[in-house]
Amino acid sequence: MEQPENPAEQPILSDRVIINGSETPLTLTVDGKLRMWERGQRCLTVEKEVLGFVTEGSKIRIRTVVKGGGAGICCVASKGALVRKDFVFQPLSNDSLNLWSQKLRQYIDSLGRPKRLFVFVNPFGGKKSASKIFVDHVKPLFDDADVHITLHETQYQLHAKEVASSLDLSKYDGIVCVSGDGILVEVINGLLEREDWEAAIKMPIGVVPAGTGNGMVKSLLDSAGYPCTAPNAVLTIIQGHKRSLDVATILQRETKFFSILMLAWGMLDFTCTGLVADIDIESEKYRWMGSARIDFYGLQRILHLRQYNGCVSFVPAPGFETYGEPTSYPNKSTGKPDSCSPSEEESIKVRHHGYQGPNIDLENLEWRTISGPFVSVWLHNVPWGSEGTLAAPDAKFSDGYLDLIIMRDCPQLALMSLMTGLNDGSHVKSPHVTYLKVKAFVLEPGPQTKEPTKEGIIDSDGEVLARGKGTYKCDQKAPMAYDKLQIAVHQGLATLFSPF
Repeated sequence: MEQPENPAEQPILSDRVIINGSETPLTLTVDGKLRMWERGQRCLTVEKEVLGFVTEGSKIRIRTVVKGGGAGICCVASKGALVRKDFVFQPLSNDSLNLWSQKLRQYIDSLGRPKRLFVFVNPFGGKKSASKIFVDHVKPLFDDADVHITLHETQYQLHAKEVASSLDLSKYDGIVCVSGDGILVEVINGLLEREDWEAAIKMPIGVVPAGTGNGMVKSLLDSAGYPCTAPNAVLTIIQGHKRSLDVATILQRETKFFSILMLAWGMLDFTCTGLVADIDIESEKYRWMGSARIDFYGLQRILHLRQYNGCVSFVPAPGFETYGEPTSYPNKSTGKPDSCSPSEEESIKVRHHGYQGPNIDLENLEWRTISGPFVSVWLHNVPWGSEGTLAAPDAKFSDGYLDLIIMRDCPQLALMSLMTGLNDGSHVKSPHVTYLKVKAFVLEPGPQTKEPTKEGIIDSDGEVLARGKGTYKCDQKAPMAYDKLQIAVHQGLATLFSPF
């Protein structure tokens, strides 16, 4: 056999083995290719296609995942989807068997893949399919890759946050969320509330789509051109590649919330179906209609479009300095606690053990402002708000900026067209939409223009952050008041498992 000229194609190990009853050459190259000559030359890329291997007597069984719809155990039913398939070969001697096992193990270990993962499964989120997705898609692939998993099912809201805030992270190489975006948000918040938050937030986090929105995993997989499926997400985690993620701190006096996806105020919200902040939340009163409630209530809201008084101030990214009007830092009181009882003071001290937000001198930055009325204001950290909604097509995972999308006035007919454009991101080209990037942001929400006694809803990462007067379930307690709040970005603070 001729030796290749390319050093990357030099063999680590080359030998004759038995495949399907025939003796044939098999080579493992420096660049991680398994080349075999069986009915013509075939090739497997270890990094992308090989999950792991086991020795069975005198044979080696290699667990792979490849594209196609042929023989094998299919992870998903769609044509061209990932297929789990075993490749078995038999070395001609025990020495050769041991050498193949050694070299394969050394190469796979050199890839830096995770070996121990803590896995959250949210059995109650979305369509309540997370447990089935875990059994059908997640566990089989992790088993093939010889990844040891510790499974934890969440039982109530903020359960994952509680666990993440006290988990012994030294036992794991990463955390996985089999859920929608909500468990991921909880995990990030839990890690940042720890005393050892600086080390904890470096823990890589993976997401497997099993919820309603799935905006983060859609953004991750779409960035590499992969469909948003559970097998693709699991394979991404197994391969162990990582990328940084910006984290935004939402601050209102002493109350903090760490956001990684989006903030929405006004009509539109992308966390569920691509429609509706007020719409998704307020349409709960029509739940008896089933999924048709969204369309029904959404049409009502378009026909009776609300606008809100208020003001947004921001520090623009380079290239966006002409948007809005110059202003001074509008939130000097943020971070100064109101008078409080001794017990409240103790609670504040406890919270100060964790991450306090980015160290930015906001007062000395160049601020701009835009006044309402507004139909909606959105801030996005990643491109996709849900699997079907490309909310912020120019958003980047770790550029240190949030994408700000503002709609101040929009005729009803144009609004219908704009909402159609949410599927491909073309809505940002509408003359009724202002789209820019910001480093810091202050929202001063106001009442409805036509009904000043009624206010709005502020949503962050799919959960209600604040409910104003006259809104749906406004008597229920929310994490923040419907009042001025500030957002600042810490570039690349968190880490996610990501495709190549």
